Amino acid sequence: PAFRLFQREFLLGYLPALAADWLQGPLLFQLLQRRGFLRSQIAALYSCGFASNVAFGLVSGVFVDRLGRKKSCVLSSVLCSVSCLLQLSQDFLALAAGRVLAGLGTSLLFCAFESWYIHEHLERHDFPAEWIPNTFSRVALWNSGLAVAAGLVAELLAEGLMLGAVAPFLVAVPFLAVSGIFAGKNWDENYGKSRPCSKACGEGLRGLLSDPRALLLGLVQALVDSILLIFAFLWTPVLEPHGIPLGIAFSGFTAASAAGSALFRRGVTGRLRLQPL
Repeated sequence: PAFRLFQREFLLGYLPALAADWLQGPLLFQLLQRRGFLRSQIAALYSCGFASNVAFGLVSGVFVDRLGRKKSCVLSSVLCSVSCLLQLSQDFLALAAGRVLAGLGTSLLFCAFESWYIHEHLERHDFPAEWIPNTFSRVALWNSGLAVAAGLVAELLAEGLMLGAVAPFLVAVPFLAVSGIFAGKNWDENYGKSRPCSKACGEGLRGLLSDPRALLLGLVQALVDSILLIFAFLWTPVLEPHGIPLGIAFSGFTAASAAGSALFRRGVTGRLRLQPL
């Protein structure tokens, strides 16, 4: 019962932030296009978000450990909220700043929350390490459902209620506020080991170079992620001229992704006993 209570408190803080993150995905390209920006300018705005995520991702672990993981979770909600509000602007520089903040907030989202949970699970509550996958399998299940729902909600807000492509970004703000306020009031603070950034990056680089399999895995993952990021930019201009509802298409993509993950798990753990390459 104590573990279930702790798990529920984590999910109540984490899932609203994930929902807000998904709401920002379906109509971003359409929003920028309807503001009159050229495709090259839209590509530059996308690149601002991707670049800030990559650059901050190199030091986000060290940053989170020093600042405090709970504070970092709250900061993620604040940064993403400001980013969403900046989508109301039609100024290119303001929108670029919004994409940079979105990249920073997303980097914290996928670092601080999980780091906080693992520390609390093992160090403060002393629950068995074997129970950690139970929590993250629940997160994965909920995350898939939230991703599908986000596309449907975005389509309903933008086209069904005629509120425009900026509406999903504004609806994301209350979810981020709930996440930040809940974490700030109900979670305890914890910290990681204080290490110089150069030392942490050096250890990571040496780990990659010392193990060819880790380096190969990293290269393959980088290529796969690059394909996904290119797809994230191109799918809207490809489908929109054909009159396909973008929110519905987004939900279809995320549902297919969830189905693929489920098939993979079934193939690895089921009767087939498939082995990943």
